[in-house]
Amino acid sequence: MSPAVQRAWAWFKRIAPWALAALVLTLVARQARTVEWPEVWRAVQAMSLAQLIIAVGLALLSYALVASFDLVGRRLTGHKLSVPRTLGTAATCYAFNLNFGALVGGFGLRLRLYMRRGLSAPTVAKVIAHSMVTNWLGYLWVAGAVLLVAPPRLPGSWALSDLWLRAIGAVMVALALVYLALCTWSRQRELGWRGHTLALPGARLALLQALLGGASWMLIGAIVWSLFGGRVGYLDVLGALLLAAVAGVLTHVPAGLGVLEAVFVATLASALPATEVLATVLVYRAAYYLIPLALALPAYAWSEAGSASRTGERSGEVQPLPTKGI
Repeated sequence: MSPAVQRAWAWFKRIAPWALAALVLTLVARQARTVEWPEVWRAVQAMSLAQLIIAVGLALLSYALVASFDLVGRRLTGHKLSVPRTLGTAATCYAFNLNFGALVGGFGLRLRLYMRRGLSAPTVAKVIAHSMVTNWLGYLWVAGAVLLVAPPRLPGSWALSDLWLRAIGAVMVALALVYLALCTWSRQRELGWRGHTLALPGARLALLQALLGGASWMLIGAIVWSLFGGRVGYLDVLGALLLAAVAGVLTHVPAGLGVLEAVFVATLASALPATEVLATVLVYRAAYYLIPLALALPAYAWSEAGSASRTGERSGEVQPLPTKGI
C-alpha cells in the first residue's frame, strides 16, 4: 500500500464514524418531526408507578452487576484496591460511559479514578480490557441465541432474512465458544495485539465472565420489557435492545441518543403503535441513563473534593529544615 493510500485510509477512518453519526442524527431529526409528541406524553403518563419503581430497581441491580465486571480484572491483575471501592468506581464510570461515551466514562474517568487510588496506568488498562471482554462475551452468546431462536422482525428495507439472521447468530455463539475453548485448553495464556498482552483467565473464570456478561444484557432487556407491561414478548424486546446497542456503537452517538429510539420503533412497530414504543424507550432512558447519572455525579464530586482535600493537606505539611551544615 502506497503512502498516499495509507494517508487517505487514515483520514477515512477518522472521518467515517463522524459522517455516519451525522447521517444518523439527521435521519433521526427528520423522523422526530413526524412524531405526535402529545400522544407520546400521554403514553408516558399512562404508565403505573409500580412499573417505574420496578424499572428503577432493576436498573440499580444492573449497575451492580456491570460493576462486578471490574472484579474479574481485579482478580486477574492482582491489584489490591478493595472490593467496595472497585465496585463504586466501576458503577460511577458506567453511568458516565452510558451518557457521555466510552472515551469519557469507559476510559478517561476510569483511568483518573483508579490511578488516584494507587493503580498504575497499565493495570487500569487491563482492568478495562477484561471488563470489555466480559461485556461483549455475554453479548455474543445472548445475541447469538436470540438470533437463532427468535430473530427480530426487521423492516423490509433492511434486507436481512431470518436465514441470514440465524447464520449471524450461529457465528456469534461460535465465537463465544472459541473464547471459552481458548481459556480452557490453550497452552498460550496471553493474547497479544500490537504490542499489548492480555492474560487469559482459567476455564472457571471465563465461564463466570460469560455468565455475568450474558446476565447483564438479559437484565437490561428485562427493564425495558417491564415497562412494556407484557404487551410485547421478552425475546422481541431483548432482540431490539441488542440491535440498538450495536447501532449505537457503530454510529458513535453518545448515549445512543435517537439511535436507541429509532431501532426500537423500527423493530417493534408491528406489535405496538410507534408513540407507545417511543414513550416506553424514553422512560427506560430516564430509568437506566439519567437517574443513575444523577447518583454518579455527586459521587464523583465527592471523590474530587476528597482528592483536593488530601492534596491540600500534603501541600500544607511542614517540611523539615535541612540539617546539612548545621
